Amino acid sequence: MTTTTLAVLVPLLPFLGAVAGLLLGRNAPGFVRPLAVLPTLTALALAVVVAVRQGGDAALTAATELTPTGSVPIELSLYVDGFAALVAVLVGTVATCVQIYSTGYLREDPRYPSYAALVSLFTSAMFLVVYTGDLIVLLVGWEVMGICSYFLVGHYWETPEARAASLKAFLVTKLGDVPFLIGLFALATDAGSFEITKVLDAVAHGGLDHPTVVALLLLAGVAGKSAQFPLHTWLPDAMAGPTPVSALIHAATMVAAGVYFIARLLPVFEASQAAMVVLAVMAAVTMVGSGLAALAQDDIKRVLAYSTIGQLGYMTGALAVGDRSAAVFHLLSHGAFKALLFLAAGVIIHAAGTNSLAAMSRTSRLRERIPDAYWTMTVALLALAAIPPFSGFFSKESVLGAAEHVTTGHTEHAPGAAGWLVLVAGLTTALLTAAYATRLWLLAFHGRGAEAPDHGRQPLSMTVVLWVLAVPSLGLGALAYRTLPDWFDGNDLAPTVTTSVLGTGVALAGALLAYAAWRHLRPLAAVAPLGAVAAHPEGDAGQVEAEAIATHAPAYGDLASAPDPADPGRLLLGPLHRHAAVGFHLDAVYAALFVRPVQGAADLVRFLDREVVDTYVRGAGALPRWLGAAVRRAQTGNVQTYVSALLAGTVVLAVAVLLVASGA
Repeated sequence: MTTTTLAVLVPLLPFLGAVAGLLLGRNAPGFVRPLAVLPTLTALALAVVVAVRQGGDAALTAATELTPTGSVPIELSLYVDGFAALVAVLVGTVATCVQIYSTGYLREDPRYPSYAALVSLFTSAMFLVVYTGDLIVLLVGWEVMGICSYFLVGHYWETPEARAASLKAFLVTKLGDVPFLIGLFALATDAGSFEITKVLDAVAHGGLDHPTVVALLLLAGVAGKSAQFPLHTWLPDAMAGPTPVSALIHAATMVAAGVYFIARLLPVFEASQAAMVVLAVMAAVTMVGSGLAALAQDDIKRVLAYSTIGQLGYMTGALAVGDRSAAVFHLLSHGAFKALLFLAAGVIIHAAGTNSLAAMSRTSRLRERIPDAYWTMTVALLALAAIPPFSGFFSKESVLGAAEHVTTGHTEHAPGAAGWLVLVAGLTTALLTAAYATRLWLLAFHGRGAEAPDHGRQPLSMTVVLWVLAVPSLGLGALAYRTLPDWFDGNDLAPTVTTSVLGTGVALAGALLAYAAWRHLRPLAAVAPLGAVAAHPEGDAGQVEAEAIATHAPAYGDLASAPDPADPGRLLLGPLHRHAAVGFHLDAVYAALFVRPVQGAADLVRFLDREVVDTYVRGAGALPRWLGAAVRRAQTGNVQTYVSALLAGTVVLAVAVLLVASGA
């Protein structure tokens, strides 16, 4: 079978699995789990074969025109280079792990068939984004992921938090998609094609008439999809969905799509120095802001959500300094350890019966109840904090090294200001990342108080997945930085001495600060357990999570749980803590600037429609009705009345005629 055929089957198989799952889910429940796992697993195997055959050589291309458009053609095209081949393997790996994990996590969920089908469709859409060579087909996959995220985030639709989160995720991403669509059409108009290779060729020959406008329009869509400032606010709230969905969205699909899009079309952005500076500012603000917010969150999943936003900021920062190899390297590394973090968090939530770190800190022996989650999450947190030799160290250092390279003026692809912004923000974020990773580890696994309820061993489908993902989280970086340059642009990804020392130093400093603050505050902590930490019945972990969201999830509304006196984040942030805990009030700013004016305008339109337009409509109907009523009163049915009226009218006419005649 040719490589082209295999590449076509990669997105097709999960799509067929999703269709079959939706059709057979209710009537043949025994087929639901095989239909969820096997198509995605087969797609992963085919993606690996495609990557091996592609081998980092010349891109594999194929195209066929869908239908004549009369102007700019739209083609069903394939473009698989080294970037696409490896990102597809990441997508397949994480999606397969999520599907296997979900068979245990949601084993008693009545809506599991639709959930599994939507995950398969989500995976198929991301494969389409990765492999396609046409911007319109890419847009199709882009939008399918958006609607899938709406349904999956709102899986627990019984809770108002999940309903609000799904709607917010959909609307905020659509806010970025509108200028993104305009930018795609403007780009295709200038280049004369939607095909990515032709677009890049047009850019290389100066064929873009308005590169800054096009780049900024496209950046709006990227900011929404990849949760970058200022359109990042939907991602923390999206934690109201099931934990496996969070792993899929954060590690390998939706939020990675924006970064991958810029990597594919980086020359378009490099054509505008202003766009590169804007990208650098966006990345810097995102990195630092998300790090501060993560340090103040009580919900374990929201800590990881803000962590994702910050790590995506590293990737966009690498793109802002013109190094897409470093960006995609960090995307691959981050995908492995972030999927592990979320899936391990799902085990922790099930064991503790709560999402709250404050509640977990009042629970003892939690790490002994869930040793698999404890050790694998420790590996993932070390990778997140970029501690050598874990994978996050090598990929994050490649980003910092690329930024340092730009600051010395060794590149023409990005301005020096972008390099300094990314470098300073990246080092600051490294300190914050290590601090909130250490805080999460201490509060979740080293609490004191009531003994954690014993639910027995977790299902094998969940624990095996954790150890599978722990392998790349531990060893991917050391292997990849030597081999990936052959798959990418040939850029050196090896850590540099300066950024390695600085990055590791500030990371260790952040970890030590968090630990010292925790040790200082721990004697003040109350040992009485929170009421939310209860012994949940052994069973569906997803149901436990849904109950935790509905009854004890401080992050989805007001901070409802009792604050933990031993929380090092409160000491480290000081007065900034209360602002960071609510995302620096950005949602309130949006509500004041956009939501309330729109609601006010809607109220005005409703008033005008009801009191003005409806008044005229009612009047137009009332006048004929009144005339009809008057005429109806004249129709008495009495012949004498009719004759009398006729004679009276005759007399009146005669008098009128005489008057006219005499006047003449």
